[in-house]
Order: sequence, then structure tokens, then C-alpha cells
Amino acid sequence: LRLLLQQQPVARDLRQISAALKMITDMERIGDQASDIAEIIIYAGMNETNEINEIDKMASAVSKMVHDSVASYVQRDLELAREVIAQDDAEDELFETVKKKLMHLISAGDEDGSTAIDLIMVSKYLERIGDHATNIAEWVIYMETGEHPDLNTKVF
Repeated sequence: LRLLLQQQPVARDLRQISAALKMITDMERIGDQASDIAEIIIYAGMNETNEINEIDKMASAVSKMVHDSVASYVQRDLELAREVIAQDDAEDELFETVKKKLMHLISAGDEDGSTAIDLIMVSKYLERIGDHATNIAEWVIYMETGEHPDLNTKVF
């Protein structure tokens, strides 16, 4: 904020500062949600679940998305940022698959309600982390081009 007030940046510099401020919020939310996942796993005494291996796939894919979104910022790599954005749809599909499998396991009596709720929460947090990684990638594109993918317009 001191930079904004004292230096009065314009164009590219202002985009870089505003994008960084937005990315910080997404990074904080990623940390909060990762912490929430850890609390659920510890509290419920969970380990790997064999019935729903999509959760493991989600965790690996989301971890890669976060890494790649930060790398795209550091390297100013638009192509890598676009790859992160493209991965978000696959994450959303995995989340829907997890929901369906959990509903099937509950209706078949193979999973108790408490564990199912914990698993759906973990998968939802993973899906949201993927959304935040996507947001970071979108801000990288904005920072470099002045165009935000969600806005479809040049901002400044």
C-alpha cells in the first residue's frame, strides 16, 4: 500500500501490485483450507481410503495446480498459467465423481455418515484449493496482459 501511495505506479507496475495483492488472498485461503483438511484427517483418524481413490487423485492434481500457478507468477509464464486454468474442469469432475461414490457407499451401507461427511468436506476443500490456484493463474494473465480471463476485457 505504501508503494501505491508514495510511488503512484501506473499501467504494468500497478497491474503487478494489484495482482499480487489479489494472489495473497488466494494463497491465504489455500493455507486455511489445507489446514482444515489436516484437522479433519487428524480428528477423524483417517488414512488412505481405498473406495474413493479420486480423493488421492484430486490431492495430487491440486498440489500440482498450486505449484504451477505460483511458478507461472514467478516465471511470468502465460502458457503455464493457462494450463492451470484448463486443469480446473478436471478437478470439478473429480469432485462430482467423489460425491456420487459417497452417495452410493452411504446408500449401500458401506460407509457411515460421519466418515462420508468428512470425506466430502476434504474433497470440497481440495476443489476450492483448485479454484484458488486457478484464480492465481488468472491474475498472472492479467498482470502480464492487462486482460483478466473472467472479465474478457482489458482493465488497464
